[in-house]
Amino acid sequence: MNDLKRTIGFVAIGRNEGERFKQCLASLKGAGERIVYVDSGSVDESVPYAEEHGALVVSLEEANGFTAARARNAGFRALEARWPDTDYVMFIDGDCALIDGFIETAAATLSHDETIGVVTGRCRERLPDASIYNRLCEIEWRGPAGDINACGGIFMVRAYAFRGVEGFRDNIIAAEDDDFCIRIRANGARIVRIDRDMCFHDADMHEFGQWWRRMVRAGCAFAQLGDLHRDYFRAERRRAWGWGLALPAAALVGAPLSNGLSFLLLGLYPASFLRTRQGLIRRGEAPRHASLGAAFLTLAKFPNLIGILKHRWRMLTGAKVEIVEYK
Repeated sequence: MNDLKRTIGFVAIGRNEGERFKQCLASLKGAGERIVYVDSGSVDESVPYAEEHGALVVSLEEANGFTAARARNAGFRALEARWPDTDYVMFIDGDCALIDGFIETAAATLSHDETIGVVTGRCRERLPDASIYNRLCEIEWRGPAGDINACGGIFMVRAYAFRGVEGFRDNIIAAEDDDFCIRIRANGARIVRIDRDMCFHDADMHEFGQWWRRMVRAGCAFAQLGDLHRDYFRAERRRAWGWGLALPAAALVGAPLSNGLSFLLLGLYPASFLRTRQGLIRRGEAPRHASLGAAFLTLAKFPNLIGILKHRWRMLTGAKVEIVEYK
């Protein structure tokens, strides 16, 4: 690491992550000393624990609403104020723990190619078999190595590249990382996923309601990013409107006119399930995991639509940005 002659800072964000944050901080302490923890209104012991273990702590006030974007921006500002010579910044969520070796490889990747602005890796679910919802996260995290259009909120970025796009947009409640990546690429930098495990994520999802809320939040992201970047998430929005509203409405409204034959339209759902399942198998998923993933991806169109509608309502009423979980 010393031969890279670079200085690396770490920004962790969290809200009531409990033991997961302790694991996160321990993994950062093993990788460097320039650590900032940004807390969004935790009522657990996260803040005193971080202070006790040497992290620079930033506690956000609730007045403007908590978002992951706002937390990461605050962490970056605090990091640069304390250590202005920081070259690379590693962002991580408080429910994740870095995997040994990633920092060195990511920093070397940036050091050897000035065209790369952001480096990410493989996110792994810590306990994929603890629940079907954890398994869904494990499926979601997988992606090919090489140049990519966007990554999640866990990545290493050049400090000047972050400054060049003025960081994240504070008011984006979900998919703030997609928006960030769009602007990074528009500024001429590449985003690369290296073929290396980056972190263990602990979804800790055991209830259907947790998964449903996550999919509603995804729908909000589809709508908000579509407002900012017209073509982004266009397909996802169309699928939410089509599968979540248009198809069931057509089956119901057409029933009196077709003697119930319009309900045959609902047969398109199992057809969609089978097509999605085959796609997941081609991507390398085991058949039983592909079946699980396809079933929930088919069902997700309904909470996605609710999320789109929630965003539209928020735009009409000017409602305050809601507190979000960092998942």
